[in-house]
This record gives sequence, C-alpha cells and structure tokens, in this order.
Amino acid sequence: MSQRAIVTLESVDLIAAEDTRHTLKLLNHLGIETPLTSLHDHNERQKFTNLLKRLQQGKDIALVSDAGTPLISDPGYFLVSNAIAEGISVLPIPGPTAAITALSVSGLATDRFVFLGFLPQKSAARQTLLDSVKNEKGSLIFYLSVHKVHQDLKTIGDCLGWQRQVCLAREMTKKFEQYRHGSLKQIHDAIESGEETNKGEFVLVVAGTSDATGDTVEITLDDLLYELLDHLSVKQSVKAAVALTGLRRNHVYQKAQEIAAKKA
Repeated sequence: MSQRAIVTLESVDLIAAEDTRHTLKLLNHLGIETPLTSLHDHNERQKFTNLLKRLQQGKDIALVSDAGTPLISDPGYFLVSNAIAEGISVLPIPGPTAAITALSVSGLATDRFVFLGFLPQKSAARQTLLDSVKNEKGSLIFYLSVHKVHQDLKTIGDCLGWQRQVCLAREMTKKFEQYRHGSLKQIHDAIESGEETNKGEFVLVVAGTSDATGDTVEITLDDLLYELLDHLSVKQSVKAAVALTGLRRNHVYQKAQEIAAKKA
C-alpha cells in the first residue's frame, strides 16, 4: 500500500468500493474514516449518475476494487468512461495488477503480450476469442475462474495446443502464493489429478507462437505418426508423439493403431 494511496483514501470525500466489507477492513487497519459506498457490476449503471453529480459539484471520489487495479476485469469502466466524457479529471494511483505480476515471473516473453482476462461464458465466444490469438507471437495472459480452472485449461489447450509452455500463478502476494511452470498438458494433468490444488485466484500466462523463422509449418498427428511408424514400433511412436504434441496418450495410441493397420 503506497503512501500516496493512503493519503488519497484519507483525503477524498467518498470511497466507491467493489465490496464495502472488504474495503472497511483495510480502512480500519489504516485508521481511515472516509465514508464508503458500494460500486460493483450489478449496481454501477444505477449509481454512476449520482456519483457523477457529486464529482461535478467538486467532490473527490476514490474508486477501489477488492484486489488488483480497478477496471482490469473489475468494476469501474462505466463510471470512469462517463466521467471522462463529462470532462472530469480521472487520476490513477498505481498499485499491483495480477496480470503484470504473473507475467514478470512467468519466464515467458515480456516485450509483447496480450491481456485477455476471463474467457467468455458461451462456448462459441470462447472459441472465437482463442482462434483470434492462435498465431499471436506475444505471451497471452488469462484470468481463470476458481470454479472452472480445469475446464478453462482444457479449452485453452484444445485450441492453442497442449505443448504450449505456461506459468500458472495462484494466490499471488497472499499466504498460499504458488507458481507452476511447464506445458499446458502438465499443468492441466496436475490439476485434474489433484496434485495441484484448484483453490484460489489464478492467472495463466501462455507462451505465444515462435517467430524464430518467421514461417509456420503445420503437421497433423496422422502425418507425424506415419513418419514415426516408418522407423519405430507402435509403442515407441506413441511415446514420441505424445511428447511432441502433448495430446492424450489414449487418443494417440488409437490413431497409431489405425495407421499401423493401414501400413501392414
């Protein structure tokens, strides 16, 4: 908590908080008695008119979210955009943001990245979003819902490829802070098996596509297995294909059996 942030919360006329109960704990800890009002996804459109009126009267309002930075997958966009449209000055008080915090320790490219937030609720929209970033060279940053970590990882893996290198960050800056690096498949399997807990707040950083040559060469599983089976046994071919693609062994084995039968 920066000194500037503390001074701001002490000096404004009102604090608009995502959850007043959470913010009140912070204010009590800091000995701040500034009045609070709630501003969240379900009431922002109803309350912004009154808040704008106060701002136009010369009042100062601080906007806070439960964690991270307001508006970054958190409430506040509707109020801020309308305040700017009305010519009201909006100033940021820099603080932690989960997306950047995770990116900094991901071990993946930081010179170019795309923040995608939470995946859309509808499957068609999720697919459209992921298809649009399949060939993005920069790192991809997702927020994962605690209730859908396993499902979201599967959706991302199926679309972007299970071999992608990732960093899964959990409970950053909190007591049970944890970071896990590996392929999408390794992280997915760890969650599925229970080896990795699925509790907490998650950020997933996914490696972008490689631009080492500037060209992209696609090879299907069938083509890969045809080539491997020319030189290796079915068992060896399956092991190699799984390692190269990150696909499930049962799927690769079934495909290898079909191709081996055709080649026989």
